[in-house]
Amino acid sequence: MTDEALGVAIIGCGLIGQKRARALGAGGRLIACADKDMSRAESLAKGTGARAFAAWRDVLALPQVDMVIIATLHDSLAEISLAAIEAGKHVLVEKPAARNAAELVPVMEAAQQRGVKVHVGFSHRYHRALRKAKEIVEAGEIGELMFIRARYGHGGRPGYDREWRASPELSGGGELIDQGPHLIDLSRWFLGEFSRIEGFAHTYFWDMPVDDNGFMILRTPGEKVAFLHVSCTEWKNMFSMEIYGKVGKLDISGLGGSYGVERLTHYRMLPEMGPPETTAWEYPMADNSWAVEIEEFYDDIRLDRPSAAGLSDAYEALKIVEKVYQESGYDHRA
Repeated sequence: MTDEALGVAIIGCGLIGQKRARALGAGGRLIACADKDMSRAESLAKGTGARAFAAWRDVLALPQVDMVIIATLHDSLAEISLAAIEAGKHVLVEKPAARNAAELVPVMEAAQQRGVKVHVGFSHRYHRALRKAKEIVEAGEIGELMFIRARYGHGGRPGYDREWRASPELSGGGELIDQGPHLIDLSRWFLGEFSRIEGFAHTYFWDMPVDDNGFMILRTPGEKVAFLHVSCTEWKNMFSMEIYGKVGKLDISGLGGSYGVERLTHYRMLPEMGPPETTAWEYPMADNSWAVEIEEFYDDIRLDRPSAAGLSDAYEALKIVEKVYQESGYDHRA
Protein backbone atom coordinates (compact mmCIF):
# COMPACT_ATOMS: atom_id res chain seq x y z
CA MET A 1 0.00 0.00 0.00
CA THR A 2 1.01 3.64 -0.41
CA ASP A 3 1.48 6.11 2.42
CA GLU A 4 -1.73 7.91 1.45
CA ALA A 5 -4.12 8.43 4.37
CA LEU A 6 -6.60 5.62 4.84
CA GLY A 7 -10.29 6.41 4.50
CA VAL A 8 -11.90 5.79 7.89
CA ALA A 9 -15.52 5.31 8.95
CA ILE A 10 -16.56 5.41 12.60
CA ILE A 11 -19.61 3.43 13.63
CA GLY A 12 -20.78 4.46 17.08
CA CYS A 13 -20.25 8.16 17.74
CA GLY A 14 -20.38 8.27 21.53
CA LEU A 15 -17.49 8.99 23.88
CA ILE A 16 -15.19 6.27 22.53
CA GLY A 17 -15.99 7.02 18.89
CA GLN A 18 -15.19 10.67 19.56
CA LYS A 19 -11.85 9.74 21.16
CA ARG A 20 -11.00 7.59 18.17
CA ALA A 21 -11.83 10.43 15.80
CA ARG A 22 -9.52 12.81 17.65
CA ALA A 23 -6.69 10.28 17.52
CA LEU A 24 -6.82 9.51 13.78
CA GLY A 25 -3.70 11.54 13.03
CA ALA A 26 -2.26 12.01 9.56
CA GLY A 27 -2.58 8.33 8.69
CA GLY A 28 -6.37 8.38 8.52
CA ARG A 29 -8.99 10.61 6.96
CA LEU A 30 -12.54 10.57 8.34
CA ILE A 31 -14.94 9.69 5.53
CA ALA A 32 -18.13 8.73 7.33
CA CYS A 33 -19.76 8.64 10.77
CA ALA A 34 -22.71 6.42 11.66
CA ASP A 35 -24.87 6.30 14.75
CA LYS A 36 -28.49 5.34 15.32
CA ASP A 37 -28.72 8.77 16.97
CA MET A 38 -28.26 10.84 13.81
CA SER A 39 -27.44 13.97 15.79
CA ARG A 40 -24.36 12.30 17.26
CA ALA A 41 -23.17 11.21 13.81
CA GLU A 42 -23.72 14.73 12.48
CA SER A 43 -21.91 16.27 15.45
CA LEU A 44 -18.84 14.07 14.94
CA ALA A 45 -18.81 14.65 11.18
CA LYS A 46 -19.21 18.42 11.48
CA GLY A 47 -16.30 20.38 10.08
CA THR A 48 -14.41 17.30 8.88
CA GLY A 49 -15.92 16.84 5.44
CA ALA A 50 -17.21 13.43 6.49
CA ARG A 51 -20.76 12.28 5.78
CA ALA A 52 -23.20 11.33 8.55
CA PHE A 53 -25.42 8.26 8.49
CA ALA A 54 -28.04 6.77 10.80
CA ALA A 55 -27.64 3.24 9.34
CA TRP A 56 -24.22 1.66 9.79
CA ARG A 57 -24.58 -0.61 6.77
CA ASP A 58 -24.60 2.46 4.51
CA VAL A 59 -21.00 3.35 5.35
CA LEU A 60 -19.79 -0.14 4.37
CA ALA A 61 -20.94 0.51 0.78
CA LEU A 62 -18.67 3.54 0.42
CA PRO A 63 -15.63 2.70 -1.77
CA GLN A 64 -13.61 5.51 -0.14
CA VAL A 65 -13.73 3.70 3.20
CA ASP A 66 -10.69 1.46 3.75
CA MET A 67 -11.05 0.94 7.48
CA VAL A 68 -13.93 0.89 9.95
CA ILE A 69 -13.74 1.74 13.65
CA ILE A 70 -16.55 0.05 15.60
CA ALA A 71 -17.38 1.67 18.93
CA THR A 72 -20.95 0.51 19.57
CA LEU A 73 -22.54 -1.36 22.47
CA HIS A 74 -21.31 -4.91 22.99
CA ASP A 75 -24.36 -6.55 21.41
CA SER A 76 -23.53 -5.29 17.91
CA LEU A 77 -19.71 -5.40 17.91
CA ALA A 78 -19.42 -8.85 16.33
CA GLU A 79 -22.28 -8.33 13.85
CA ILE A 80 -20.86 -5.08 12.51
CA SER A 81 -17.30 -6.45 12.46
CA LEU A 82 -18.43 -9.43 10.38
CA ALA A 83 -20.30 -7.21 7.91
CA ALA A 84 -17.34 -4.84 7.59
CA ILE A 85 -14.94 -7.72 6.95
CA GLU A 86 -17.26 -9.19 4.34
CA ALA A 87 -17.32 -5.75 2.68
CA GLY A 88 -13.52 -5.93 2.45
CA LYS A 89 -12.80 -3.29 5.08
CA HIS A 90 -10.06 -3.38 7.70
CA VAL A 91 -11.52 -3.20 11.21
CA LEU A 92 -10.63 -1.70 14.57
CA VAL A 93 -13.25 -3.00 16.99
CA GLU A 94 -13.39 -1.95 20.61
CA LYS A 95 -12.93 -4.59 23.29
CA PRO A 96 -14.41 -6.99 24.23
CA ALA A 97 -15.23 -7.38 20.48
CA ALA A 98 -18.29 -9.55 21.29
CA ARG A 99 -20.52 -10.63 24.16
CA ASN A 100 -19.04 -14.12 24.19
CA ALA A 101 -16.39 -16.18 22.44
CA ALA A 102 -18.88 -17.99 20.18
CA GLU A 103 -19.90 -14.69 18.58
CA LEU A 104 -16.29 -14.14 17.52
CA VAL A 105 -15.83 -17.44 15.68
CA PRO A 106 -17.48 -16.40 12.38
CA VAL A 107 -15.70 -13.05 12.59
CA MET A 108 -12.32 -14.77 12.92
CA GLU A 109 -13.10 -17.12 10.05
CA ALA A 110 -14.22 -14.28 7.78
CA ALA A 111 -11.14 -12.17 8.56
CA GLN A 112 -8.89 -15.06 7.59
CA GLN A 113 -10.81 -15.76 4.40
CA ARG A 114 -10.97 -12.13 3.26
CA GLY A 115 -7.40 -11.29 4.20
CA VAL A 116 -8.28 -8.04 5.95
CA LYS A 117 -6.65 -6.74 9.14
CA VAL A 118 -8.58 -6.66 12.40
CA HIS A 119 -7.33 -4.93 15.53
CA VAL A 120 -9.11 -5.14 18.90
CA GLY A 121 -9.00 -1.99 21.04
CA PHE A 122 -6.89 -3.22 23.93
CA SER A 123 -5.70 0.36 24.30
CA HIS A 124 -4.08 -0.16 27.71
CA ARG A 125 -1.13 -1.89 26.03
CA TYR A 126 -0.27 1.48 24.51
CA HIS A 127 -0.06 3.58 27.68
CA ARG A 128 3.42 4.94 28.24
CA ALA A 129 3.95 3.11 31.53
CA LEU A 130 2.84 -0.24 30.10
CA ARG A 131 5.01 0.15 27.01
CA LYS A 132 8.01 1.00 29.19
CA ALA A 133 7.25 -1.97 31.45
CA LYS A 134 7.14 -4.28 28.42
CA GLU A 135 10.57 -3.02 27.33
CA ILE A 136 12.02 -3.67 30.78
CA VAL A 137 10.56 -7.18 30.96
CA GLU A 138 11.72 -8.11 27.46
CA ALA A 139 15.22 -6.83 28.28
CA GLY A 140 15.29 -9.32 31.18
CA GLU A 141 15.82 -6.60 33.76
CA ILE A 142 13.50 -8.14 36.36
CA GLY A 143 14.42 -11.69 35.50
CA GLU A 144 12.07 -14.57 34.86
CA LEU A 145 8.50 -13.53 35.64
CA MET A 146 6.70 -15.19 38.53
CA PHE A 147 3.31 -13.53 38.98
CA ILE A 148 1.17 -10.45 38.43
CA ARG A 149 -1.14 -8.77 40.91
CA ALA A 150 -3.55 -6.24 39.37
CA ARG A 151 -6.63 -4.23 40.31
CA TYR A 152 -8.81 -2.02 38.14
CA GLY A 153 -11.97 -0.28 39.24
CA HIS A 154 -14.33 2.66 39.32
CA GLY A 155 -17.27 3.68 41.41
CA GLY A 156 -20.06 4.05 38.89
CA ARG A 157 -22.49 6.97 39.17
CA PRO A 158 -26.14 7.51 40.15
CA GLY A 159 -28.29 5.34 37.93
CA TYR A 160 -25.37 3.16 36.81
CA ASP A 161 -27.47 0.05 37.42
CA ARG A 162 -30.01 1.31 34.85
CA GLU A 163 -27.50 1.96 32.07
CA TRP A 164 -26.80 -0.39 29.15
CA ARG A 165 -23.88 -2.06 30.93
CA ALA A 166 -26.38 -3.43 33.46
CA SER A 167 -28.35 -5.21 30.72
CA PRO A 168 -26.91 -8.68 29.98
CA GLU A 169 -28.56 -8.67 26.54
CA LEU A 170 -26.62 -5.54 25.57
CA SER A 171 -23.40 -6.02 27.50
CA GLY A 172 -22.92 -9.76 27.82
CA GLY A 173 -22.16 -9.34 31.52
CA GLY A 174 -21.11 -6.80 34.10
CA GLU A 175 -17.81 -5.50 35.42
CA LEU A 176 -15.97 -8.69 34.52
CA ILE A 177 -16.63 -8.22 30.79
CA ASP A 178 -16.27 -4.44 31.01
CA GLN A 179 -12.88 -3.76 32.61
CA GLY A 180 -11.87 -7.40 33.02
CA PRO A 181 -10.66 -7.92 29.42
CA HIS A 182 -8.05 -5.18 29.84
CA LEU A 183 -6.46 -6.88 32.86
CA ILE A 184 -6.71 -10.31 31.24
CA ASP A 185 -5.14 -9.06 28.03
CA LEU A 186 -2.27 -7.30 29.81
CA SER A 187 -1.61 -10.40 31.91
CA ARG A 188 -1.51 -12.61 28.81
CA TRP A 189 0.76 -10.03 27.15
CA PHE A 190 3.31 -10.42 29.94
CA LEU A 191 2.87 -14.00 31.14
CA GLY A 192 1.57 -15.93 28.11
CA GLU A 193 -1.38 -18.27 27.77
CA PHE A 194 -3.38 -19.37 30.81
CA SER A 195 -4.30 -23.02 31.16
CA ARG A 196 -6.08 -22.98 34.53
CA ILE A 197 -8.84 -20.50 35.26
CA GLU A 198 -10.40 -19.92 38.66
CA GLY A 199 -12.61 -17.02 39.61
CA PHE A 200 -15.70 -15.57 41.15
CA ALA A 201 -18.05 -12.82 39.99
CA HIS A 202 -20.69 -11.34 42.24
CA THR A 203 -23.14 -8.45 42.58
CA TYR A 204 -22.53 -6.80 45.94
CA PHE A 205 -23.95 -3.30 45.65
CA TRP A 206 -25.64 -2.33 42.40
CA ASP A 207 -29.24 -3.43 41.79
CA MET A 208 -28.63 -5.17 38.48
CA PRO A 209 -28.62 -8.69 37.01
CA VAL A 210 -24.91 -8.52 36.18
CA ASP A 211 -21.82 -8.59 38.38
CA ASP A 212 -20.20 -5.54 39.94
CA ASN A 213 -17.01 -7.33 41.04
CA GLY A 214 -14.89 -10.03 39.44
CA PHE A 215 -11.96 -11.95 40.95
CA MET A 216 -9.62 -14.18 38.96
CA ILE A 217 -6.64 -16.46 39.54
CA LEU A 218 -5.14 -17.40 36.17
CA ARG A 219 -2.27 -19.88 35.87
CA THR A 220 0.02 -20.70 32.96
CA PRO A 221 1.30 -24.25 32.32
CA GLY A 222 4.52 -23.12 34.04
CA GLU A 223 2.58 -21.94 37.14
CA LYS A 224 3.01 -18.24 36.49
CA VAL A 225 -0.02 -16.60 38.08
CA ALA A 226 -2.16 -13.51 37.51
CA PHE A 227 -4.26 -12.48 40.51
CA LEU A 228 -6.82 -9.98 39.19
CA HIS A 229 -9.70 -7.96 40.61
CA VAL A 230 -12.05 -5.67 38.68
CA SER A 231 -14.69 -3.62 40.44
CA CYS A 232 -17.35 -0.97 39.95
CA THR A 233 -17.61 -0.51 43.72
CA GLU A 234 -14.11 0.98 43.94
CA TRP A 235 -15.50 4.47 44.78
CA LYS A 236 -12.15 6.09 43.93
CA ASN A 237 -11.12 5.17 40.38
CA MET A 238 -7.91 3.19 40.36
CA PHE A 239 -5.55 1.14 38.20
CA SER A 240 -2.72 -0.89 39.69
CA MET A 241 -0.55 -3.61 38.17
CA GLU A 242 2.47 -5.16 39.86
CA ILE A 243 4.71 -7.45 37.83
CA TYR A 244 7.07 -9.65 39.85
CA GLY A 245 10.24 -11.17 38.46
CA LYS A 246 12.98 -13.14 40.19
CA VAL A 247 15.31 -10.13 40.39
CA GLY A 248 12.90 -7.21 40.50
CA LYS A 249 9.42 -5.78 40.43
CA LEU A 250 7.50 -3.28 38.29
CA ASP A 251 4.70 -1.25 39.85
CA ILE A 252 2.35 0.53 37.43
CA SER A 253 -0.34 2.85 38.75
CA GLY A 254 -2.76 5.38 37.31
CA LEU A 255 -4.04 5.88 33.80
CA GLY A 256 -4.30 9.65 33.88
CA GLY A 257 -7.44 11.68 34.53
CA SER A 258 -9.61 10.41 37.37
CA TYR A 259 -7.38 7.33 37.69
CA GLY A 260 -4.45 9.47 38.81
CA VAL A 261 -1.10 10.30 37.25
CA GLU A 262 0.37 7.40 35.30
CA ARG A 263 3.53 6.09 36.99
CA LEU A 264 5.97 3.21 36.66
CA THR A 265 8.38 2.22 39.42
CA HIS A 266 11.18 -0.33 38.89
CA TYR A 267 12.49 -2.03 42.01
CA ARG A 268 15.80 -3.81 41.34
CA MET A 269 16.86 -6.55 43.72
CA LEU A 270 20.42 -6.09 44.98
CA PRO A 271 22.82 -9.05 45.42
CA GLU A 272 22.58 -8.64 49.17
CA MET A 273 18.80 -8.23 48.84
CA GLY A 274 17.32 -5.84 51.42
CA PRO A 275 15.89 -2.47 50.24
CA PRO A 276 15.88 -2.45 46.40
CA GLU A 277 17.39 0.08 44.07
CA THR A 278 14.46 2.17 42.83
CA THR A 279 13.84 4.05 39.58
CA ALA A 280 10.55 5.78 38.85
CA TRP A 281 8.97 7.33 35.78
CA GLU A 282 5.97 9.66 35.90
CA TYR A 283 3.80 10.59 32.92
CA PRO A 284 1.71 13.66 33.81
CA MET A 285 1.21 14.65 30.17
CA ALA A 286 -1.93 13.91 28.15
CA ASP A 287 -2.52 10.25 27.38
CA ASN A 288 -1.40 9.36 23.85
CA SER A 289 -2.30 5.66 23.90
CA TRP A 290 -5.14 6.03 21.40
CA ALA A 291 -2.87 7.74 18.86
CA VAL A 292 -0.03 5.23 19.34
CA GLU A 293 -2.45 2.34 18.96
CA ILE A 294 -3.99 3.50 15.72
CA GLU A 295 -0.62 4.39 14.21
CA GLU A 296 0.46 0.81 14.85
CA PHE A 297 -2.68 -0.45 13.12
CA TYR A 298 -2.06 1.80 10.10
CA ASP A 299 1.37 0.18 9.87
CA ASP A 300 -0.17 -3.29 10.19
CA ILE A 301 -2.34 -2.52 7.16
CA ARG A 302 0.43 -0.95 5.09
CA LEU A 303 3.01 -3.61 5.93
CA ASP A 304 0.54 -6.50 5.67
CA ARG A 305 1.39 -7.86 9.10
CA PRO A 306 -0.86 -9.37 11.80
CA SER A 307 -2.14 -7.02 14.47
CA ALA A 308 -0.39 -7.34 17.82
CA ALA A 309 -3.78 -7.16 19.55
CA GLY A 310 -6.15 -9.17 17.41
CA LEU A 311 -9.30 -11.27 17.44
CA SER A 312 -7.51 -14.25 18.96
CA ASP A 313 -6.59 -12.09 21.97
CA ALA A 314 -10.22 -11.05 22.39
CA TYR A 315 -11.32 -14.67 21.99
CA GLU A 316 -8.98 -15.88 24.73
CA ALA A 317 -10.05 -13.08 27.08
CA LEU A 318 -13.73 -13.85 26.49
CA LYS A 319 -13.18 -17.56 27.18
CA ILE A 320 -11.72 -16.65 30.57
CA VAL A 321 -14.61 -14.28 31.32
CA GLU A 322 -17.14 -16.96 30.39
CA LYS A 323 -15.41 -19.59 32.55
CA VAL A 324 -15.61 -17.32 35.60
CA TYR A 325 -19.26 -16.50 34.89
CA GLN A 326 -20.06 -20.21 34.63
CA GLU A 327 -18.31 -20.94 37.93
CA SER A 328 -20.23 -18.08 39.55
CA GLY A 329 -23.69 -19.10 38.31
CA TYR A 330 -24.17 -16.28 35.82
CA ASP A 331 -25.62 -17.08 32.41
CA HIS A 332 -25.45 -14.00 30.17
CA ARG A 333 -25.88 -15.84 26.91
CA ALA A 334 -28.24 -13.99 24.60
